[in-house]
Amino acid sequence: MMAASIGEVQLLKVFAGVLAVVALLGCADDELSQVHPGEDIYNRSCFSCHAGGVAGAPIPGDSEAWSPRLAKGRELLMKSVKDGMPPGMPPMGMCMACSDDELGAAIDYMLTR
Repeated sequence: MMAASIGEVQLLKVFAGVLAVVALLGCADDELSQVHPGEDIYNRSCFSCHAGGVAGAPIPGDSEAWSPRLAKGRELLMKSVKDGMPPGMPPMGMCMACSDDELGAAIDYMLTR
C-alpha cells in the first residue's frame, strides 16, 4: 500500500471541508430559507418609494416612521394604502390587482424587515 503525498492529503482535506459546508447548507433552518409572503408584493409595487423614503414613504423596518401610522390602527392604515395618500402614496400602492390579504402581507413585510 502506497502512502499519500502531502499534496493529496491537503486536497482530501479541502474536499472534506467542501462536503461539510454543502451538508450544512442542506440542513439550513426552514424558517430562514422561507420567503415572507409580502416580499414579492413589496418588491413589485412598494420598493420604488419605500426603499428610499420617497415623498415621506416610511422605510421598511424604521419603527420611528411606522409608529404614528400604526398608532391609528391597522384598519386605518389599510384604508390609507387602498385609497392612497397625497402627495406620493398612490391608491393600492400601485398594486391594483392586489387583494386585501396581499396588501396586508406587504405591510407586514415592511414592518418586520
